[in-house]
Amino acid sequence: MEPIRKFNRFELKYLLTMEQTREFKQQLEAYMFPDQYAWNSGDYVISSLYYDSPDLQCYWEKIDGLKFRKKLRVRIYETEESITEDSIVFVEIKQRYDKTIQKRRIAIPYRDAMALCDEHRLPDEYDERDRPVMEEVLGMIEERNLQPTLITSYFRHAYTGTEFDNGLRVTFDSNIRYRVNDLDLASKQLGRYIVSPDRVILEIKVNERVPYWLTELIAQNNYRLIRISKYCTGLDVASEFPQRIEVY
Repeated sequence: MEPIRKFNRFELKYLLTMEQTREFKQQLEAYMFPDQYAWNSGDYVISSLYYDSPDLQCYWEKIDGLKFRKKLRVRIYETEESITEDSIVFVEIKQRYDKTIQKRRIAIPYRDAMALCDEHRLPDEYDERDRPVMEEVLGMIEERNLQPTLITSYFRHAYTGTEFDNGLRVTFDSNIRYRVNDLDLASKQLGRYIVSPDRVILEIKVNERVPYWLTELIAQNNYRLIRISKYCTGLDVASEFPQRIEVY
């Protein structure tokens, strides 16, 4: 599958109970398709290695609410097979400009991602179309002195929009954990919970606008928007000072 190298979108987040999650999934099935890349259970596991500066510049940009901010991560969509140097991962620059999320990413083997992000060099072989993103990654690492900081992992249950709602994705993230030690994506070490294990983060992702039927469902269920970053909240929990989740 040809990787998408860049895209813009909007994201809305909500914090649900397990019962709310079960009910909302049933409601969505009338409007959306299950993610075709999910496991037989309907879920899959995402693990992400985040980079930050020694003074946590990316963290503080989020906490301070800067309208323009960006961060670097290496993400893998896990399978039942063990992660190896040949496993394909995504190196992503996730950038926010006001309310718009912008992503630039490349799909490369894990060994090449580590050569790029940890050894600060281009891989020996790569798709020339990936070079602009690789050079941006290297520039960001040099400018901010980025280093591996935290890994998050969680189960995701996702739905995609029909042809009438192109670009729409709704995801449910559960069993959300972090670790600040053993920062190797291939490790199976379980970290601590970022949010309570009986809570699920619902995310609505759209290219332009939320469909009317979905805004009606959100209103009927009385869900309230929250502002939460898995990366920032993981660092807060690691420091024993849980970040306050902002509810709208």
